[in-house]
Amino acid sequence: MSNTLKVFVSLGLLAFVSACGSSEEEVIYVDPTPVVSEPAYTKY
Repeated sequence: MSNTLKVFVSLGLLAFVSACGSSEEEVIYVDPTPVVSEPAYTKY
């Protein structure tokens, strides 16, 4: 095979492997809203 064909085949194979290989799901962590208790009214 010619060198040009080898370069195109290797770049195509590299692109295919990189596109199909990274199938990890992205994990997103969201901070929950803080729970605030209601104010307690007391008599003085």
